[in-house]
Amino acid sequence: MKLFFLVLIFLLLVACADTGRYSQRHDSKPEYISADIDFKDVEPQYEPYLPASMRPYTVLGKSYTPLKTGKGYSNTGIASWYGKKFHGHLTANGEIYNMFTMTAAHKTLPLPSFVRVTNLNNGRQAVVRVNDRGPFHQNRIIDLSYAAAMKLGVLDTGTAKVKVDVLHVDQNGLLTVGNQVKPIIENPISENRVFIQVAALSDRIKAQRLAKGLKEQYAINVVTPSKDGLVRLQMGPIDKQSEADILLERLKKDGFKQAFTLLAPP
Repeated sequence: MKLFFLVLIFLLLVACADTGRYSQRHDSKPEYISADIDFKDVEPQYEPYLPASMRPYTVLGKSYTPLKTGKGYSNTGIASWYGKKFHGHLTANGEIYNMFTMTAAHKTLPLPSFVRVTNLNNGRQAVVRVNDRGPFHQNRIIDLSYAAAMKLGVLDTGTAKVKVDVLHVDQNGLLTVGNQVKPIIENPISENRVFIQVAALSDRIKAQRLAKGLKEQYAINVVTPSKDGLVRLQMGPIDKQSEADILLERLKKDGFKQAFTLLAPP
């Protein structure tokens, strides 16, 4: 039994802290983008907190006391991201860190927790599952996985000012977003799904290459319906019209002057 608790304590302390167990000295981006990367928001659900994650702990000489609940948590601060150095290693709750999934690390939220992260610089949002501890750097409040950082547009800058809201689901299915309480609905997407058509090409190979590039650059799914000999590159679905407007403006600035929004039935 004593050995069991020692192992649990070890798992809580090793995540996101450089303890010499990693093959890399400094973190880095992956050499390739996994074909299995999924930018879809994690769906909040009720999950019991891991008891071991509720215990106070110390990393790099500083002590932290985890919150008893994430319900009502909302905070603004600096986000960073972590990638290849930690890929394949244990997270603080004993799972395996996969930089191509939508996860994050936080110093004091109970594990696991679900949070909505909003990049205040560009308006992008992502819902991620917090299953790790960190970041153990001054003035940073959350460490994003590589996939989450890509979706939020944090990779190029390394850090970004964000707003973090816990999506807390209790045993009765009641969802609390930050300090706002509302019942969960099975399909929160609007009646009409928004897409952005970027281009229509007759060359299928060029269309597929461009679709892959768009997905990697903007972290949004790209569909390629074909009609009348043309392959249409359509980004989406996008849940909110406001998010589509932001993306459309960015696409036009990036040179896709002919891009436009369109609606598809649910």
